[in-house]
Amino acid sequence: MVEREQREPFMWGYLIHLGYNMWCDREAPELADRPYLCSKSHMRFSRGLWNTLLVKWADAGVNTVVIDLGEGIKYQTHPELAVRGSWQGEWLREELARLRDHGIEPVPKMNFSTAHDAWLGRYGRCVATETYYTVCHNLISEAADLFDGPRLFHLGMDEETAEDQKWYSHVVVRQFESWWHDLGFLVHQVERTGARPWVWSDQVWRTPQVFYQKMPRSVLQSNWYYGDDFDGGSRAVAAYTELDKRGYDQVPTASNWRHADNFEKTVEHCTEHLNANRLKGFLQTVWKPTLGDYRDDLINAVEQVAQARQRYESR
Repeated sequence: MVEREQREPFMWGYLIHLGYNMWCDREAPELADRPYLCSKSHMRFSRGLWNTLLVKWADAGVNTVVIDLGEGIKYQTHPELAVRGSWQGEWLREELARLRDHGIEPVPKMNFSTAHDAWLGRYGRCVATETYYTVCHNLISEAADLFDGPRLFHLGMDEETAEDQKWYSHVVVRQFESWWHDLGFLVHQVERTGARPWVWSDQVWRTPQVFYQKMPRSVLQSNWYYGDDFDGGSRAVAAYTELDKRGYDQVPTASNWRHADNFEKTVEHCTEHLNANRLKGFLQTVWKPTLGDYRDDLINAVEQVAQARQRYESR
């Protein structure tokens, strides 16, 4: 483990979405101002924009791209999850090879939070059953194979609350022992592929005592805060230092969702307050589909990484 850590590059990461059925399982009129949050029966992904981003990632020094797969793949184990235009596995393999040729490590992501699993279709309604566990096992194994045995595997697991599913037609919330049991199952499925499990850390905001008792330190943490006040007493900001004190490796996560300087401020704050040996890098998120309508947001996010990276490396 020590030898592997010594070879790991400091991560300058970027999350991109292949599939985007993750926010709502229906066409919700309540989301008319943000229709991209609603699930669709077709792919929402521009190859042209992907090609543009690939070059910009390489130029910016982005060395890790986390790919949220969702319904974006026609899985051999579960082709029923595909939508119109879902990629064949071999198409993905070709693009992963292109990323590696540009010096970028691709990382698979499948979000198994019930607040973000519209991509699972009917299986999202049978959580914590043998059918569900079989499907999760199959999908994680297939994704790991498509990525040729990835070093990391992101499981999501954020925002599993009723409030975060207020637009869903069918609400499922695991809590207490059920949530931790299923997290443990998913972590084991990833570890059996040889990858390191990676999750969002917001569960620590709600139940910190239980979190620190039950969350394995082998699981890479991505706490996140998208605001601009790092001194205002936010529980999300405070979690960065508490996770560090408890010995967790972290990849703090920022976004241009609301504030253009959030990534830079996240880098500054966490560089100052976290143990360098446990700070594994940073992840930029946009939370928009990979489509031309959101081109500016996606490209600006890359530019923000480049600027923060240059400042970080010139310290």
